[in-house]
Amino acid sequence: MEQKDFKPWLYLLPALLFLGFFMVYPLVDVLVYSLEEGYNSASQTFFGVGLYNYSYVLHDPYFLQAVKNTFLLVIITVPVSTGIALLISLGLNAIKPLRNLYQTVFFLPYVTNTLAVGLVFMILFKKTAYSDGLVNLLIRWFGGEGVDFIDGPYWAKIFVLCFYTVWVVMPFKILILTSALTSVKQDYYNAARVDATPRWRIFTRITLPMISPMLFYLVVTGFIGAFKAYSDAVALFGTDLNAAGMNTIVGYVYDMLYGDSGGYPSYAAAAALILFAIVLTITCINLLVSRRHVYYD
Repeated sequence: MEQKDFKPWLYLLPALLFLGFFMVYPLVDVLVYSLEEGYNSASQTFFGVGLYNYSYVLHDPYFLQAVKNTFLLVIITVPVSTGIALLISLGLNAIKPLRNLYQTVFFLPYVTNTLAVGLVFMILFKKTAYSDGLVNLLIRWFGGEGVDFIDGPYWAKIFVLCFYTVWVVMPFKILILTSALTSVKQDYYNAARVDATPRWRIFTRITLPMISPMLFYLVVTGFIGAFKAYSDAVALFGTDLNAAGMNTIVGYVYDMLYGDSGGYPSYAAAAALILFAIVLTITCINLLVSRRHVYYD
């Protein structure tokens, strides 16, 4: 009996060692860094232990701007990308001819390099000495006034960042939701048609509950991915995101470590743990909400 109880732990030992070395130890190390006041990376010394690093980060205007940008990105892109992906998936599920071709076309942006997509968006939106960008040409064609979406007002830059993020993440969501829709048992739909149930009621009473686990998965991973956004902003606005006013929390952590104002691992560690606390809190809230609204067959 003792041998049987010991064997499962033996099987789990490689995974536990991996998690401990690559997740638990770094997290503890970051916590230690965040509490060391005045840490000097060159001499590996500090003059005190406390919460000053957290106070500094929470009062840093660059960090507050990064938090604002990140939260706007999360609040806008997660529901918009999930909703559009659901609509497209419903359309793909309803058609029979060329379904695989359409699925491939919609999935192509997901396998395209992020920086390459960012370059295309810059060409579409950025004003240059030779062109105002294709988007501005369309705006003027409809009688509007051109806007510099890359170096112009804040609302224009956040619009481009959100648009770019939705474009990048939507193909994966379409793939997941299309697979979820095809897994719904056809018997449920046949029974609903026999009872002459309206389409909207079939969607709300059958389709949504049956695919709710996948929707919940996409929402949770979407929140986490949006909070970790950094390369999207770099692809559009360059590496000096503070100057553009478009930095994110992850970008702030990177700048504190390696940027022009870098060399402050204690501040970076404090910002990273604040981000960890935000993501953990929102994930826990999503888990609590899912108990009422997610149905597992």
